[in-house]
Amino acid sequence: MLKLFKLFNNKRLFILLITLVMFIVLMGFSLGQRKNLSWPENFLRDTTGFVQNLFYKPAGYVAGLFQDIGNLHDLAEENKELKILAAQYARDKAQYNFIKAENENYKKDLHFTKAQTDLYNYEYHIANVVSVTTEPSNNTLVIDLGAKDGIRLNMSVTSVEGLVGVISNVSNFTSTVKLMTMMDIHDPNSQPPIAATVFNKEGDTFGMIESYDQQTGMLMMNKIPAGDPIAKDDIIISSGSGGVYPRGMTIGTVQEVKTGDYLTSTAIIKPAAGFQDWKELFVVFTEERAE
Repeated sequence: MLKLFKLFNNKRLFILLITLVMFIVLMGFSLGQRKNLSWPENFLRDTTGFVQNLFYKPAGYVAGLFQDIGNLHDLAEENKELKILAAQYARDKAQYNFIKAENENYKKDLHFTKAQTDLYNYEYHIANVVSVTTEPSNNTLVIDLGAKDGIRLNMSVTSVEGLVGVISNVSNFTSTVKLMTMMDIHDPNSQPPIAATVFNKEGDTFGMIESYDQQTGMLMMNKIPAGDPIAKDDIIISSGSGGVYPRGMTIGTVQEVKTGDYLTSTAIIKPAAGFQDWKELFVVFTEERAE
């Protein structure tokens, strides 16, 4: 019995040694430089690759999905920032255009006031238009200068292009301007007529602008004496006579000259101002009114 037990133990030891030798031989084959793998190695490698492919691909898809979700979030944030930048750019562009246009207007205003001051030594106070009334019987506008700014009744108001009207009402902070489109010789509430002459013909030409034709949009210059050299395309300006309108204010351009009764003529004048939607106008301060 003891011999059988020893033989059995020796067999186990023998099998263990044989297994160890085979393992060492197999490791030698695996670590050696060979062109071809043994079939156990091929089987093991293929099995391992199949299992890895079975588990790694879905894991890669899941990881890619989470990465795509992260990228979409980043893209949404980037789009949000781009929209904000686009809105800011549009706002800044609009503000730039507004400031640019405003500066151009100021340059034009400065050139106008300097040229007029050099010519007649008047003061021109810039006024912003507050409101406009376009009713035929009350064609007026309101400016943001009043008595506190030295505004007085019958002061002339002009645009860069030409004469607009006169101050008809004054409060502390605002004033009402009656436009030349309200001029009517038959209306006692109309603004005073304008003593006018022709630019560069001041000593030879004279007439009175007394009315405005609502149908044609033209001013009527009446009482032009016989032999007056006034002609088509002449520039009409105020003569300064009468003490209401300062000398040299541009009024308009002659469109036609018609011979009237009593050896006088009438000139049809296209207003220079155009009576547009003004934003800024000028109140004219003459030396005797500039206090």
